[in-house]
Amino acid sequence: MSYDLVLRSSRVITPQGERPATVCLADGRIAAVTDHGSVPDGPLTDLGDLALLPGLVDTHVHVNEPGRTEWEGFASATRAALAGGVTTIVDMPLNAIPPTVSVPALEAKRRAADGAVHADVGFWGGAVPGNTADLPALHHAGVLGFKCFLVDSGVPEFPPLDPAGFDTALGAVDALFIVHAESPEQISAAPPSRRYADFVASRPPNAETTAIARVLDTARRVGARVHILHLSSADALPLIAAARSAGVAVTVETCPHYLCLAAEEVPDGATEYKCCPPIRDQANQDRLWAGLAAGVIDCVVSDHSPSTPALKKPPSGDFAAAWGGIASLQIGLPAVWSDARRRGYRLADVVRWMAQRPAEIAGLGAKGRIAVGFDADLVAFAPDEPFAVDPTALRHRHPVTPYAGRTLHGVVRSVWLRGQQVSADGPPRGRLISRSDR
Repeated sequence: MSYDLVLRSSRVITPQGERPATVCLADGRIAAVTDHGSVPDGPLTDLGDLALLPGLVDTHVHVNEPGRTEWEGFASATRAALAGGVTTIVDMPLNAIPPTVSVPALEAKRRAADGAVHADVGFWGGAVPGNTADLPALHHAGVLGFKCFLVDSGVPEFPPLDPAGFDTALGAVDALFIVHAESPEQISAAPPSRRYADFVASRPPNAETTAIARVLDTARRVGARVHILHLSSADALPLIAAARSAGVAVTVETCPHYLCLAAEEVPDGATEYKCCPPIRDQANQDRLWAGLAAGVIDCVVSDHSPSTPALKKPPSGDFAAAWGGIASLQIGLPAVWSDARRRGYRLADVVRWMAQRPAEIAGLGAKGRIAVGFDADLVAFAPDEPFAVDPTALRHRHPVTPYAGRTLHGVVRSVWLRGQQVSADGPPRGRLISRSDR
């Protein structure tokens, strides 16, 4: 058989682990994975010691278009994705106007994205008060599942579900529900302050554990599938492990900023570190890594939630007034890999956490693995190469990041999307994907 492209590397990251191999591509898919020394028929690119990874799958990205495109848009977000080795993103339903809570709103999203995306893009729907009747049609139209909040979302057009509404939504449609699980009863108003500790104190760990316990109980009673978003507090890990052992269909994500940044290092007024739930202390971070290694936490995704720089309140540095969100889509891979290698984890672990498991959880059956039949979404990665994070080199719409100036390891050298070499500077070759594409 003649292949469209053949890639050879001494470090191919397969589901079975890292090994020397030759990967053969045809018709946008991986057609064969053979021995390193094999000589298949087709144009060969020898990557030498560059690692060959599956393209990352980031299932937690706030693109914000239409309606708040000045925060972020499909073109800029997907350029940043490719620059960071992410070949598939799934867009969150809020911060755009209208939010993705009905079929017409989904169609508006797709129109805004059509022809503009550099990576493949899927969509989550939203569950809010009053749209329960819309959920089955929205699911049929192709969203991968439904996001809801149990606490104020930060934007008025996407209000939270109360406990009764949450029960009703989970019973309305057989779909994955992804949940921002913080309990409003345990959250207090943060005082105006430049001190990060004052903001963290307003959203304590028990705000997460209380809400997660409620989610797990409802999932058990209703028989629903639930996914806990952006786990910040390691205190919830025993609850999650026990529920899973009891048969509750629950998965969990955390984010690079919870694994790589710690509350003790946040300077006064550095509102680029603000997110909800908050970055907690170093001891908590160590427990999150342990939960990830044990498999209680399934995956690592960005929660890329940018805003205009002005909304971060840089003149005052007031954490209470600043928008809560971290832009990290482009640098999630080197950030996580840098800390993972320091802690003794392998590149194969990072690929499982950032490609394979997010794809599986979202139901993207053709993504996230170097294996026969999967999409030929691939990344050539120099894992040992250091670089300093230069905000002006970021492809996000606004170069605001808490990683500025940090030295990280791991540089993306080349990216292939369905077998075609692509770049952030090239034409948009991404596709809009839906539940029916699985």
